Parts: sequence; C-alpha cells; structure tokens
Amino acid sequence: MSSTDPPTALDDAPTLAARRLDDLAGRAAGRSDPADARGEPAAGDGALDVFAPATGERIGSVPACDASDVDAAVERAREAQAEWAATPAEERAAVIGRFGDLAVDRRDELLDLLQLETGKSRRTAVEELFDVPTGCGYLANEAPGVLADERRAGVAPGIATATVTYEPVGVVGVISPWNYPLTLSMADALPALVAGNAVVCKPDEKTPYGALALGELLEVAGLPDGLFQVVTGEGPTVGPALIDAVDYVAFTGSTETGRTVAERAGRNLIGCSLELGGNNPLVVLDDADVDETARGAVQACFSNAGQLCLSAERIYVEEPAYEPFLDAFVRETERLTLGTGYDYDADLGSLIDAAQLDRVRSHVDDARERGATVLTGGRARSDVAPYCYEPTVLTDVDPDATVACEETFGPVVSVASVPDAETAIRAANDSPYGLNASVWTGDRDRGVEVARQVDCGTVNVNDAFLATWGAADAPMGGFGDSGLGRRHGPEGIRRYVESRTIGVSRVGPLTFPDRIPTDWFVRGAFAALSLGRRASRGVRWVKRRFRRR
Repeated sequence: MSSTDPPTALDDAPTLAARRLDDLAGRAAGRSDPADARGEPAAGDGALDVFAPATGERIGSVPACDASDVDAAVERAREAQAEWAATPAEERAAVIGRFGDLAVDRRDELLDLLQLETGKSRRTAVEELFDVPTGCGYLANEAPGVLADERRAGVAPGIATATVTYEPVGVVGVISPWNYPLTLSMADALPALVAGNAVVCKPDEKTPYGALALGELLEVAGLPDGLFQVVTGEGPTVGPALIDAVDYVAFTGSTETGRTVAERAGRNLIGCSLELGGNNPLVVLDDADVDETARGAVQACFSNAGQLCLSAERIYVEEPAYEPFLDAFVRETERLTLGTGYDYDADLGSLIDAAQLDRVRSHVDDARERGATVLTGGRARSDVAPYCYEPTVLTDVDPDATVACEETFGPVVSVASVPDAETAIRAANDSPYGLNASVWTGDRDRGVEVARQVDCGTVNVNDAFLATWGAADAPMGGFGDSGLGRRHGPEGIRRYVESRTIGVSRVGPLTFPDRIPTDWFVRGAFAALSLGRRASRGVRWVKRRFRRR
C-alpha cells in the first residue's frame, strides 16, 4: 500500500484558520458571541481540546458544557419551537432545501473542516458531505406530504370519519458520533426540524466543529434563532442531562452506550431511535463476477478506514468462487493508497485516535495468536499518520476470535469459504447484530431471495451499502443489538411526531339506538359486519390479481 506525505494540521487546510475554529466554538451552547470561546472556556468548568488525527496536533478547544448549559439550551429551543411548529410544513421544508444548497456552495470549507477533525481522506469526506444535500432534497420535496393530515377509514362508511394529524414532539436531542459527524448529525436533526421540532445536538467531543458549522449554515438558510442548539462536552456529563430535558432522543453510537440511552429514555417515558453497532456480513455466491465483487468488497470493507457502521467485517464465499475471489480481493486491497492530505490522492485516511488504533491492533493480534493468516496489511503506519493502519485481510480466523465476535470498526476483514449459500446465510445470521449486509451474485433474483433470509435492517445486492443508505425514501436501521427505530423515508420523519386521531360522527352518538329493539339491532349489526368483511376480502383479491398483471 502506497502512501502520501502527511500534512500539518492547519497549514494544509486553506480555508480554515485558528480564528475560524474559535468562531465556531463560540456558537456552542447557543452563544452568539465568538469572543466567548477565544482562548478561554465559554461554559461549564473548562474547555475541551480538539486534536487533528492526521497529525496529533491540537487545533482548538470548545466549551465543556455541564447540565446547567444543557438545560439553558433546551429552554431556548423550547421557546423557539412553538412558533416553528405553527409554521406551514412547506415553509419549514423550504428552509431545509436552502440549507442543502448552502452546503453545496460552502463545500470546500466544510470538506477542509471535516478532514481536519476526522483525519479521513478527501475522497471519503466528499462522500460524506454529498449525503447532506441529498437528504435535504428528499425532505424539501416529500416532508410536507408525509406530515399532512390523513383520512383513514372510519367506524363505518357514511357513519363517521377518522382523520390523523401529526404534531411535533417538541425538543429533540441528537447525540451524534465522530465517524461521520456531518452526515449522522444532520440525518437525525433535519427530519426533526422539518417536522416542526427544535433540536439540541450533542456532537462527539472529538469532532464538534462540523455540527457547529452546520448550525451556522442553518441560520443563514433562514432557520429561526434558537431552533438548533449545539452543546459540546463530555458524553457522561452532557448526555444524561440532555436525555432528561428533551422530548425525544436520537442516538448513534455503540450498543453498550445505546442500552444506557434507551434505559434513561424509558424512565423518562420519551421515545428514542438508536443506530448502534454492527459486525456486518458480506456473502459471495458462486455465480458472482469475482473481479467486480472484489472491487465492491473493497468499498464495503475499507470506506472511511473501516470506521463506518455499515462496513463489512465478515466475508463468506461459496467454495467454487473462494480462491478466485480471494486473489482478486487481495489484489484490489493492495492497490489502496493511504494518506491524509487535502487532495484526492489517497483512498484511506487515519483512524480517529490512539484508542481506536489500539482496538484495531489488538483485534488483529488476537486473531494472529489464534492461528489466523494475514494475507495483506496488518500493520500500523505511523509514517503516514499517527493513527493510520493498513487495510487488512485475514483468513483462517477462529470463530471465537475477537475480530469474529465483536465490531472492530477499522480496516480489517476476515474471509471464509463455505460449501453453499445456506451455510453462508447461517453464518451471516450468527451474530447478535443486524445492521447491514451485502450479497453478490450474477443472478439478481437469486440475490434478492438470499437477501430476504439475512437478518439485517438493510441488505444490498451487488452493492456495498449505497443502494440502501442512498435510498432516501426507504427506512434504514438495525435488527437485534444494532438498534431501534429507523431513519430515512417517511418513517424517519414520523418518528419525531405524535399522531392524533380525530373522529367525527355524522349521525350523533354512536351507541345502541333508543327506539329499535336491542336484539334486532345486534343481529343487523353483526350481519353488516360479516358482509363488510367479505366485501373487503373481495377488494383485496382484486387488487392482488391486478398487481400480478
């Protein structure tokens, strides 16, 4: 694997000076005066230093907010939310649309910022940023219809009507991770805003600047003051305070922390959506094009240096395709380049910090000690960046090895031969996780049939993850230990609303009539019910027949 020269933290980010980072830090906890953060903490008991993974250098600091800061931010958000909820959905959607346009216009600055605080390659940064305007386009076009009042079948035709209305829950807390700080904060915050809620976002302390920059752009797009608040600080301090103060919480992170979030939300009787860990499988059937599959598997396993919740970490290959696929996959993996420059020369960037590097290294070392073979990679590359690690392909992995049982969240994948598709499906499902999967085959119908048997919330056929993640109109989320709830699609918007059913009788009180003998009424009512059920079955039969044609 070749590499590019390592950058310096700020000198190679042409649109970002230290002053600009201080300006952003001044927006934390709702402060509009950037001077609050220049060189001094703006909230809580101190400040949190932020470091560039590409160099290990300190690039700035943000306020270490405490519970009182969280309460104040939520109070400001709640004050602004009532008027926003009364704003027509079309106007709210237009703000989100303008925000998407601004993200495109300011892309160079956002890309520099994203690389600076995550260490990812420019290629990966572009993929992440592209997702923001894509999601905005969907929300701007579809959210008003999703949120509109709905007529539903009443108790009986002509007797009564039923209408469902959707009301915002109030203030939504978004707790976003470090691996995709732009995408994963906005994927939860924007549908909450378009649904009429206010949002208080707690970004990961390693990557706070992205959420702060996007909050600034939301205001430029026309979002009223106070509706999007950012509170920076340590998770154990800010997280519980946020969950206790808001009306709904959206969390992306580890399964262990997700259980804690769900437990606290449950005690508060508020809703939550959780996208959690994964140990995602990739299945290669014997009729797959091995060269095309190898290229796709590289994307599936090593995008963002493997620090992607949707990344494949386990590959199962039907025996006839095993050797050809393995040769092609190793060859494609060894073509990948490493680097953290602000250009497009590198495929993979840095891991986020020393702790993540230690996790990846320990998983590979454990696999080696248990007899695994390292076909390529398997080394830290401090010559590229302090926390860089080579894309690594393992075979002969012990089923009890850590890398086989837990999420590595790094550029490491194991490959195993299986005798048939049924065995591959069983192996893919032999995990408490169920977030994302990938199936590769020359027969798309066969691929869909296999996909239906894989216990994951999203399953891609002949693609790594974009076929499902990029389908903005379709829900995305996990089975089992991979989480609760769904983002994207109508489901991703309606998680942030309460439904209200309004029933209207056209004939007065719906009760036993006073002037008709009760036994006559009961016999007639049950006869009408039986007739209605038979009619409904007939309508469903006709609809199925037309769908087949």
